[in-house]
Amino acid sequence: MSESLAMLPQVIIDGLTLGFVYALVALGYTMVYGVLEFINFAHSEIFMVGAFAGTEALLILQSTGALAALPPFVSLVIALLFGMIVAGLLAAGMERVAYRPLRGAPRLVPLISAIGVSFFLQDAVRLFEGLWRNAFYLTTPVLYRQTLRFSNVDIQIRTLILVGVCLVIMFGLTTFVNRTKLGRALRAVAQDQATASIMGVNVNFMITMTFLIGGALGGAAGVLFAMQYTLIHPYVGFILGIKAFTAAVFGGIGNIPGAMLGGVLLGMVESLGSAYLGILTHGAFGAEYKDVFAFVILILVLIVKPSGLLGETISEKA
Repeated sequence: MSESLAMLPQVIIDGLTLGFVYALVALGYTMVYGVLEFINFAHSEIFMVGAFAGTEALLILQSTGALAALPPFVSLVIALLFGMIVAGLLAAGMERVAYRPLRGAPRLVPLISAIGVSFFLQDAVRLFEGLWRNAFYLTTPVLYRQTLRFSNVDIQIRTLILVGVCLVIMFGLTTFVNRTKLGRALRAVAQDQATASIMGVNVNFMITMTFLIGGALGGAAGVLFAMQYTLIHPYVGFILGIKAFTAAVFGGIGNIPGAMLGGVLLGMVESLGSAYLGILTHGAFGAEYKDVFAFVILILVLIVKPSGLLGETISEKA
């Protein structure tokens, strides 16, 4: 028991780290759903592309010797910006090509299109990396190797950076949506596209902006994930994307604070479960069952409180 309690702080830190990644990806899901009532299942691959774009930026800097010459913070900013720009532009292009022509179609049609885009991006990245580097499992250069130790808890500097960047992005997004003119236009489109158009809002532009911002958030999450866990591949977004979607539903799909809350709670539940499930079940179940928690939570939330913890309800549009 004493050993279990001793490792609890480290488990909580690991859970918070993973939870903030889930939360950042969940924001992309919840933004698109809040405007279009559409689940963009290709968002997990936008996350993956962002991870590869940031890693490629760092590998190029490393190959030219600039990575060693530049301060780690500058390299981090370059990787983040490159990952966010590539992922954001890809998401905006995806909306224009794969979703906009299907906007008036039954909801199942764009959903199938999203799944098709997801598989296409997985294989496209695998083909590109295979031709470019003759490998599609990449190791991200480590920018920060320092570790802070408090009592029996080790906290990596890059973990603190991940949490800090996620908090800044989440606060910035909340401020943008609630306090800016563009954010008000975005909320108007989410409320009623026809009325917003009559009032002079360019609906198509705002929907493209939604995908651009959501894709940039997914790209940032991908870069931070790659820098924290260092190994990425074209299928890294699949399970993580499903968990982030679960986090969005858990907190309240369409609700920005709900996506944050759901992501952090899901990360904590997964971390605590993987650490203590084997102890509680006397070895019958172990950490290999950690992926089950997300799906159990999703089922329970859909049964007990489909609107999520913060109760966001999106009314049907005529």
